[in-house]
Amino acid sequence: MPPSPTDPIRLKLAAVADGLDNAYGPRRWRRHGPPLEELIATVLSQHTSDTNTARAFRSLKAAFPDWEAVRVAATPAVADAIRSGGLAQIKAPRIQAILDAILAERGALNLDHLDDLPLPEAKRWLLKLNGVGPKTAACVLLFSLGKPALPVDTHVHRVAKRIGLIGPKVSAEAAHEALESGLGGDAARVYSFHVNAIAHGRAVCTARRPFCGRCPVRDFCDFFRANPGLAVEPPPTLGPPPA
Repeated sequence: MPPSPTDPIRLKLAAVADGLDNAYGPRRWRRHGPPLEELIATVLSQHTSDTNTARAFRSLKAAFPDWEAVRVAATPAVADAIRSGGLAQIKAPRIQAILDAILAERGALNLDHLDDLPLPEAKRWLLKLNGVGPKTAACVLLFSLGKPALPVDTHVHRVAKRIGLIGPKVSAEAAHEALESGLGGDAARVYSFHVNAIAHGRAVCTARRPFCGRCPVRDFCDFFRANPGLAVEPPPTLGPPPA
């Protein structure tokens, strides 16, 4: 059952989302690509940077004319094409196994049917694929199809725990449902919160040391409330960072 609109955590999440929008600017959703392409790109993104992901994806597309060619290729050839993304020996067979499973289930190499499914059903379908977890499934559904699925990466997870939007022992996997439901099923709201929480985690609420003096949402933050001495810097006008 979704949380009540008056649930304290939901109200806090709404205030934090508004604060991040005010600091970094509300983000407008744009489609990143067809769902199958987004799925492959997200698999390539695991444990590497955005730059390396983009490089590996371009290399894969240049090496093979279509996804069927990737599926039937010798695995070492696929690994060579994506080597710049790291962990190529793991990701190459994973990608091919995903393509095999999609073809066996759908009879074609596309995921367009996900657009017609309710969000919980679309998630379940993706999570059946070996190597696809909650974050990967959410990336496909949010970025490609505009569904209100919230990807929880390391930055979103850290920011949510420090502020107190989730409990200190809630895993990233469990945080997907908790945070997503709190944002009320609004895809635009989910997208903006996701992008801004990542920006905030990179610039202010960093892993090694949070810069609480710069934080635009510190008034809502459990960590800051427990450590008020960290506010030694005036909060700057952040403005929207690069997308």
